[in-house]
Amino acid sequence: MTPIPVTCDTHPCLNFDAEVLLRAQAVRVLLLDVDGVLTPGDLLVGEGGEVIKRFSTLDGHGLRLLAASGVRPVVVSGRDSPPLRERLRELGLEAHAVLGKSRKLPGAEDLLRELGLRWEQAAVMGDDWPDLPLLARAQFAACPPVAHPEVLARVHYRTTAAAGFGAVREVCDLLLVAQGAYRRLLEQAIAGEEESQVKPTLLSTSPLRGS
Repeated sequence: MTPIPVTCDTHPCLNFDAEVLLRAQAVRVLLLDVDGVLTPGDLLVGEGGEVIKRFSTLDGHGLRLLAASGVRPVVVSGRDSPPLRERLRELGLEAHAVLGKSRKLPGAEDLLRELGLRWEQAAVMGDDWPDLPLLARAQFAACPPVAHPEVLARVHYRTTAAAGFGAVREVCDLLLVAQGAYRRLLEQAIAGEEESQVKPTLLSTSPLRGS
């Protein structure tokens, strides 16, 4: 029997504000906090003193897609732990991670110099005071919905999804739309194709839906 053809809608359903997308268009690196951004912020400690962290698979896939679009995700965290390093290793993000630095700005600036990038090409996602020096300098600053008021007052975008439950994926999706890569990656996913490198493209002056 001949299979019945199935027509799939490949048009993106995401909507982001045009002004936000234009601000994010120049981004080539995403600097991420961990606790309260990639995780819900709980610090779970086992009986033997081991730290347990919970990560979202939605976030992990979003970071892989972002890297495929040419935007490099980098973790900048004041903490360091074996579970964090293992997760970064799984995602291929361990090489450039800045870990265990209570003052994040020097490490972030060293990293940008190493990558040959400027703050005007950086997005930052954080939730608390240690992230403020990075958020204040970034071209695009974002945070989860539950962040410190001083952070909420200084970002360009606040996610709808909670930290550890897709907040990072939401920012990844926004950056992919801003890069003009989202629709092609979506089409590859629906077609069952392997994700391939997608060259960033310029958006029009009024990008309202995923492109």
